[in-house]
Amino acid sequence: MQDILKLKEVLEIPQNIIITTHHKPDADALGSSLGLYNYLIKKGHQVTVITPSDYADFLAWMKGNDKVVVFSDGNESLSQSLVNKADIIFCLDFSNLKRIKELGELVRNSSAKKVLIDHHREPEQFADYGYHDVGSASTAQLVYKTIVAYGDKHLVDKDIAECFYAGIMTDTGSFKHPNTNKEVHEIVAELIDLGANNSEVSRLIYDTNSLDRLKFLGFALSQRLKVFPEYHVAYFAISMKDLEKFKSRTGDTEGLVNYALSINGITMAALFTESEEGVKLSLRSIGDFEVNTLAAHYFNGGGHKNAAGGISYKSLDDTVAFFENIIKEYSVQLKNKKPIETYV
Repeated sequence: MQDILKLKEVLEIPQNIIITTHHKPDADALGSSLGLYNYLIKKGHQVTVITPSDYADFLAWMKGNDKVVVFSDGNESLSQSLVNKADIIFCLDFSNLKRIKELGELVRNSSAKKVLIDHHREPEQFADYGYHDVGSASTAQLVYKTIVAYGDKHLVDKDIAECFYAGIMTDTGSFKHPNTNKEVHEIVAELIDLGANNSEVSRLIYDTNSLDRLKFLGFALSQRLKVFPEYHVAYFAISMKDLEKFKSRTGDTEGLVNYALSINGITMAALFTESEEGVKLSLRSIGDFEVNTLAAHYFNGGGHKNAAGGISYKSLDDTVAFFENIIKEYSVQLKNKKPIETYV
């Protein structure tokens, strides 16, 4: 926190500011970005949010969404121009510039002051200012605490509060993950007091589905879920043909991996999603099993102890086969006292 406090004096003078976040932004990434965006606008700064890629439609309600520049939507030249003019670049919810793809090199080469606010492990040392806390449940939480530390809590209105609430709610799994501590509840209580409509935010994110997405979910659960009772592991393997069949859009696989993890007795769950760029992995676990180390060692990834991601450049079938061999090596660590139901 001390490091980010040094930035307060710089922000007293209007600046040209860019805010960026990771590829395929989730609610914490976009919520922290647009929450900060709306705050900095109030402070008199010129601000633009640039995302490396598109994101789920269920996040489009956040104030400022219509002003976001999506780098991959043919906005490479515009992004280059905006970054070149920037005085300050905020990097939110990612710890390494490779997480923002081609945009990362633009940021790295920029003469602007860089600010990193994040809660992922092993941050790259590229920022001039930073607030990095792996103990924080979300980046939105850190951005909100920064605003409060600057003495500007009074500037957090309903729209800003709801952006931050969305980030905290989703990164805590609706307040059920182990990272949901006393401070989380205290902060979300403050955000509700500041105007956040918690039930409406939850509805917009979790209960706004297309018919195609619900059909896809049913298909994935009935046809693509595989369980290894002896290893306490379950996974989904989703091909591009599966996604095309159900007209899937960005965000339609969000939360799918948690269904596998919810099976009684499962210690680790995985979601393999085939794309033109490779096979994306989402890993989840319970207890002491660290999926971030597995993701980093085998799948060019990382993340948190119980929630991580990565990528494979093998085919979908080869990636799944590789994963099935890996879990055999972790059989002792994956042991769970709860047995898998016999019908699996």
